[in-house]
Amino acid sequence: MNVKTEGTKLIIERIFSVSQERLFKAFTTSSELEAWWGPKGWKTTNKRFEFETGGHWHYCMKCEDKSQGDFYGMESWGLAKFKDIHTPERFLYEDQFSDEEGNVNSDLPGMDIEVAFLPVDGGTKLVTTTFFDSVESLEKVSEMGMVEGTASQYERLEEYLK
Repeated sequence: MNVKTEGTKLIIERIFSVSQERLFKAFTTSSELEAWWGPKGWKTTNKRFEFETGGHWHYCMKCEDKSQGDFYGMESWGLAKFKDIHTPERFLYEDQFSDEEGNVNSDLPGMDIEVAFLPVDGGTKLVTTTFFDSVESLEKVSEMGMVEGTASQYERLEEYLK
């Protein structure tokens, strides 16, 4: 996995040995997302999933791994709005921390995330570009473990795709 920052952007790249269409489907089908989304030891449940421009994705990640100590039992809710979709090349969504009712947590930074699926020899390069409103917001989310969580999540995706 390659990670880099450019100003207020966090860019994460990884190659998966599946077709562009297969990888896109894993990201855009509710039941598939629930099977692998989130770091290891966490289970994702989609309360709402409307993969269409203007549609919403309201989800909860819950830690079910007792070995993760204080994180065990913790819930992390998110609310996303799909802004632009180009099947199977890419999609863009706005993602914000929320509560169970979908109320946005304004104490934590929101972000726009573009997910691109680029065909390469032997598979597909996944490129996620996360746009923050400031370097401070990027740093805050990074300190919360976003890169480590994404690395763990992509390991789960790799296992799921096998």
